Amino acid sequence: MSDAVTRLNTALAGRYAIERELGEGGMATVYLADDLKHERKVALKVLKPELAAVVGAERFLAEIKTTANLKHPHILPLFDSGQADSFLFYVMPYLEGETLRDRIDREKQLPVNDAVAIALRVGGALQHAHTQGVIHRDIKPANILLQDGEPVVADFGIALALGVAGHNRLTETGLSVGTPFYMSPEQATGDQAVGSSTDTYALGSVLYEMLVGEPPYAGATAQAVLGRIIAGKPVSATEERPSIPANVDAAIRKALEKLPADRFSSAQEFVRALGDQHFRYGEPATTGGRAAVRPWNRLTMSFAALAAVLTLTLGWMLQRPESPELVQRFSLALEEGQYPIEWLSLSPDGSAMVSGYPNENGEGRLWLRRFDGDLASTPIPGTEGPTSDPIISPDGEEVAFVQDGLLKAVGLEGGVVRVLAASVQCCPRWGPDGFVYYTDASQGISRVPVTGTGGEGEPVIPRDPGDDVVRYFQILPGGEVAVFSVRGPPWRIEAIRLDSGERNVVVRGGTRPYFARTGHLVYGTLEGQIFAAPFDDEAMELTGPAVRLIDGMYVRLSDPSFSLSDSGTLAYWVSPRQSQRPVWVDRDGREAPLNVDRQDFLYPRLSPQGDRLAAAVVAENDTDLWVFDLDRGAESKITFGGRNQFFPVWTPSGDSLTFSDGTGIPNTIYLAPSDGSGGVDTLLAREGLQFPMSWSRDGQTLAYYESHPETLRDLWVLATEGEPEPFLITPFEERAPAFSPDGRWLAYVSTKSGQNEVYMQPYPGPGPELVISIAGGTEPVWSPDGSELFYRSADLMMVVDLADPARPGTPERLWVDRYVRDPNGNAAPNYAIDVDGQRFVMLRAAVENDNELIVVLNWTEDLKRLVPN
Repeated sequence: MSDAVTRLNTALAGRYAIERELGEGGMATVYLADDLKHERKVALKVLKPELAAVVGAERFLAEIKTTANLKHPHILPLFDSGQADSFLFYVMPYLEGETLRDRIDREKQLPVNDAVAIALRVGGALQHAHTQGVIHRDIKPANILLQDGEPVVADFGIALALGVAGHNRLTETGLSVGTPFYMSPEQATGDQAVGSSTDTYALGSVLYEMLVGEPPYAGATAQAVLGRIIAGKPVSATEERPSIPANVDAAIRKALEKLPADRFSSAQEFVRALGDQHFRYGEPATTGGRAAVRPWNRLTMSFAALAAVLTLTLGWMLQRPESPELVQRFSLALEEGQYPIEWLSLSPDGSAMVSGYPNENGEGRLWLRRFDGDLASTPIPGTEGPTSDPIISPDGEEVAFVQDGLLKAVGLEGGVVRVLAASVQCCPRWGPDGFVYYTDASQGISRVPVTGTGGEGEPVIPRDPGDDVVRYFQILPGGEVAVFSVRGPPWRIEAIRLDSGERNVVVRGGTRPYFARTGHLVYGTLEGQIFAAPFDDEAMELTGPAVRLIDGMYVRLSDPSFSLSDSGTLAYWVSPRQSQRPVWVDRDGREAPLNVDRQDFLYPRLSPQGDRLAAAVVAENDTDLWVFDLDRGAESKITFGGRNQFFPVWTPSGDSLTFSDGTGIPNTIYLAPSDGSGGVDTLLAREGLQFPMSWSRDGQTLAYYESHPETLRDLWVLATEGEPEPFLITPFEERAPAFSPDGRWLAYVSTKSGQNEVYMQPYPGPGPELVISIAGGTEPVWSPDGSELFYRSADLMMVVDLADPARPGTPERLWVDRYVRDPNGNAAPNYAIDVDGQRFVMLRAAVENDNELIVVLNWTEDLKRLVPN
């Protein structure tokens, strides 16, 4: 171990432990270290001694703190900074993977769509920083990290700190901030008062290098490079690589203008130009043989114009099947009052799409959009209420969907609604053999004839112990092999030989598989990507590498939102900035704001005193628990870095939170201090999945439910000084147990009637089982005094009088329920009630940007070209 590492470890004792050196740059040395307090790996960067001496500790540390306020998915955050011994250091997350520099060195030139996608995301990060008054000053491939293919900009603080804190002394010593190949002309001439256009210039240089293979101005020495940047003639990426679209070349040329005033006024303008195929700048675009619509472009068109194009294109496809098919991409905006969800289905011929989202009144239902008509969405009669997982039949006449635990089917234009099966969880797909396959209540795969039986189907694939759920079953052409996804851990896609039951893991980390007519397996990831790889159904394995074809797809928790038709049309939602914000709602349905700024909530829970709100907060497909002080607006993060940390439950004292962590196996129920002071205690760790729901008021017993491969989901209780004990085990699904305030009753949800209903029984029993809900019910919550029970049914919030618990009253409607339900199908309350029983914390879905549905006609032509068999 070097003397520097030894000194560092001594100086940082108790905070960080250096493991090894990762690399050395012009400004800092990077070490891999253990963050001892938070038990995580970090990248600890130590400023070069000569720079530390020039800048000074006080000024450097004061300026670098500016970056702690930058919060963006494509900006690497600052964890910590300080002085130890004579070292100036700052700490950032440790990301495994490569830098953009590594990828360019390996591939030389990147695919156009990959390069543009990276530039778009980096541009968004720069725009966020610039609006906060922060200029990076050293954008270059080595400072762009690639995590699962997504770019993350690093070192946002160091160049700023050096430039602001020590620019006078740096100039005196001849040191400069920036890297010659990517310096703007004003940086090259030593101007330290640079603006945001300096970063835009550098990003233009990086994009040019990704496309061409070298920076726009090269040279054998730094002086030669800087001279060409200042005085060299304008460059054109298209001259070096004719396949580059004209608008991309024009955007790069404008970004690389010598004068800042001639460049884009913001990084956002640069991003827009890259996405606008009509953007031109300076000299006329080269008019070679390039197609007007390139595979990665999006066209935003009016519905009428797009309808005409799609109608003509579909007609041409039908008349000329033997000709090479034209790949076209179109962007459709959502209509007012709608927002994207994970559920959409294309008809086999690609001419229509069914999706599920609320109408203008917030009422859930399925909607039909035909691409050969006027493109307007029309509601499908008979699908009113919460629905999920629509899938259009092979003949294009019907759509199957899941509603209240039932698999139903109805004509695309409406008609008689048929019940095909009961005890259904999700994910139906029509088979070529006269059956519909779906995920059943045991979380395995069952099937039912397309004519339906109305009861439970025939089991096909059981769920293995330790797995979460099996879904998205598709039989391949030939009828001998099928593929499906397993929500693990680990997440994976498997193939099965139907006659023998032989199974083989095909892809790790993928979900929602489709088998394309080109012989490729197409699947999504939790990171919003679509991959494809050639697949041999006889061998049940991939025969070539998987290729990433789409980035930026919308993912809702665990479901990538895309659909692939038999004809080769692809549709997917572009990832929106969608939020689920908490609001107050009174018993008459009137809304009021709630003093919480953060968004993307799940499972809000008010403290026993009503002054704090706990919730799971989703960010980049990770889920952590937060607590919010409703009076002061302060917030505390309770967990760190979880993927499946859900179901916060307050202890009666309000001092602690119980929650479920399904990140690993076994699933674990933890207890953590609610003040964010850290540390957790394990309450329960055992095989299967356990979901904490309710504490008895005396704090002695926790009610939870557990998944079991044979008995589905069952109710259990755990005494603080005892072992788990079953409360209700049946062949049906029992979920969401809730203790009454006096601890004498347990309310819960069961599927014993064939659909979700709310029941209750005396605790600890024995006693009668009382049916509380009528015509379906989930998410039961007691009033604070125990005189009422609230639940959700279809599109209504309901209340039942329980002044005499042994004689429940008739359910009454409170309001039309337009708020976000439990998205995981667990029937767990996705709302909370205040201590006075007069208002509720509900989650309102809101969209903070324009959402796009991308439709790609003949996408499989791209697939054949980009992913050879």
